[in-house]
Amino acid sequence: MGVTNAARALFANLILGSGTAITHIAVGSGTTAFAAAQTALVTEITNSGVARTTPTLSRTTTTVTNDTMQATKTFTVTGTITVAEGGLFNDSSAGDMPVRVVFSPSRSLVSGDTLTYTHTIVNA
Repeated sequence: MGVTNAARALFANLILGSGTAITHIAVGSGTTAFAAAQTALVTEITNSGVARTTPTLSRTTTTVTNDTMQATKTFTVTGTITVAEGGLFNDSSAGDMPVRVVFSPSRSLVSGDTLTYTHTIVNA
């Protein structure tokens, strides 16, 4: 997982009481390595039951009480896809992508499969 350049400004704005919090989770098929300058998934999947959506957001404890943000979504796949990347966003269709991960190995899925994607950000 990597934290993007956009995340730095987003997190600073949120600390100051402005900006838009993380509200959406998405997956894609891109396999390009993470780079801090990335602003979107390489190849976001917008169909097959895995389009960008609102996850369940929560705080958990890793080291200090509530130091970890967690976003979780279980998708029900409606097509044949390969999921190779995931990210969090602060908008339903554009916005900032503060974090991105490349899954290794990628996951091949068919209609009827479920994919549970949990993304955590530990403030350590």
